[in-house]
Amino acid sequence: MSQYPTAPKTPSVEIDARSGFCHGVVTAIRKAEEELERSSEPLYCLGDIVHNSDEVERLERKGLSTITHDNLANLKNVRVLLRAHGEPPSTYITAKQRGIEIVDATCPVVLQLQRRIKDTYDNTSPRPQIVIYGKSGHAEVNGLVGQTNGEAIVVENTNQLSRVDFNRDIALYSQTTMSLQGLDEMVKEINRRIAPGVTFNYYDTICRQVANRVSHLREFSAAHDVILFVAGAKSSNGKVLYNECRGVNERCYLVSRAGDFRPEWISGAESIGICGATSTPRWLMEEVKEIVNQHI
Repeated sequence: MSQYPTAPKTPSVEIDARSGFCHGVVTAIRKAEEELERSSEPLYCLGDIVHNSDEVERLERKGLSTITHDNLANLKNVRVLLRAHGEPPSTYITAKQRGIEIVDATCPVVLQLQRRIKDTYDNTSPRPQIVIYGKSGHAEVNGLVGQTNGEAIVVENTNQLSRVDFNRDIALYSQTTMSLQGLDEMVKEINRRIAPGVTFNYYDTICRQVANRVSHLREFSAAHDVILFVAGAKSSNGKVLYNECRGVNERCYLVSRAGDFRPEWISGAESIGICGATSTPRWLMEEVKEIVNQHI
């Protein structure tokens, strides 16, 4: 046996290969970059292209300007990019009236959901109550509600089902980034409360690329001593996934940018995992890894 003490083991640092932008966000960012390269004319984005301030600032440096719906009504004859979340019909009407060229980067999954809701609203007789399981005020949900002339009922949890008339037919849809478990609970509660003879149809419209990340991230979190979860402060998806990770590993820390890292978080850790939300750029996770490596 050696008389010399064994050198402490250097912690391993792993970035989750499946974390980061979903396909819809990747496509929207690629479209923005292509449009910026194609023309020197101003390019505006209606709302943050992604809920991550670092990525928004990176694209702003390339020439992308973020605007609000109020700004849109005052613009004329310009290019405006619609992000992956999608927009209600009123946005397209405003753009046409103002001579605005739309660069449509709506996620195909969201676009298909918008069409399904509009078809139910326009072509089902008698028209059912359209209920959307989602976050009220979220950009995607605003676009979905817009397909029903503002009549859809938005519920974030079963406690809000008091807004629904259980004596009338119901068609339930879901925001694409909600949890599968939450949707299952919503369906069970509506079935429990609905009046006899009333029709209830529900549609699982949750994006599997997002939903399947939950089980994967739970496994990833359990496999490491410390988890650094990288997500923007505005990301609702980030908050959900962070809580999933923390539910498995109490040494899970939320990091918005590399400068948020605290060396004491990794004290005594042999393995450190870095992961993130669907709105987290890969380069930001790499920056976090770089600063971690400076402290091990």
